[in-house]
Amino acid sequence: MAIPPVILALFPVVLLTSLNISYAATPSNEADYCNLKSRIADSYRTAVPKEWGERVPGVKARLATKENLIALTFDACGSMKGMGIDMRLVEFLEKEGVPATLFINARWIEGNRAYFDRLAGNPLFEIGNHGYRHMPASVAGKSVYGIKGTSSVEEVIDEIELNARKIEALTGRKPRFFRSGTAYYDDVAVQVAAELGEEIAGFSVLGDAGATYTREQVKKALLSASAGDVVLLHMNHPGSGTAAGVIDAVPELRKKGYRFVRLSDYPLR
Repeated sequence: MAIPPVILALFPVVLLTSLNISYAATPSNEADYCNLKSRIADSYRTAVPKEWGERVPGVKARLATKENLIALTFDACGSMKGMGIDMRLVEFLEKEGVPATLFINARWIEGNRAYFDRLAGNPLFEIGNHGYRHMPASVAGKSVYGIKGTSSVEEVIDEIELNARKIEALTGRKPRFFRSGTAYYDDVAVQVAAELGEEIAGFSVLGDAGATYTREQVKKALLSASAGDVVLLHMNHPGSGTAAGVIDAVPELRKKGYRFVRLSDYPLR
């Protein structure tokens, strides 16, 4: 049975309300969202994923350069145990002028709006899209680390686009890069992200293993980086070893001749 257009038009508002996440919607962009979602979902209705993981085709994990450049990326996940912010880390990056790409989840924005505004307003940082509900990006509901993924093309679109539009509404800029919760994808979800105009930003160096590494492990991981590496870290666990490890490693990397850049500063491959 076909769903009446008036019901479809209300879908984004109903979904956002049910998830207790705000999104400033107008009748025009509600209709735009529904049309976009319908068009992409129809295109991939029969697509069957063949690959699943962190490095499926289309996931870009390195800077396309041979220069001594490293991209630090920090996730803010918005899980029940990760709603904080590591201000020691943020203040170090600000003081030392270390640029970074920050992947931020919608729930984290809701719980940390003042911090989000501060980060988004600092040109040292760029804001990436870390999803609407922090879910692995799957069209078939695959799970990883005990976290169930999105279960359809429509849910992949919601996971990416609703947070992208939320960030755009707050900053005036739509994020260029997307990283799913857990950084896992199937190949169809990666194609859907491309349809939505977002590049999938993977990583080549695991910097803190979900903020579980000790200070020494974080430092060791960072010092293993080489030209063009993208490092995955977290900024929402102030009790972890991430900040201390970063603070230890950055001066040593600079002494070795490395510079830090945002993902948008160089093409990815």
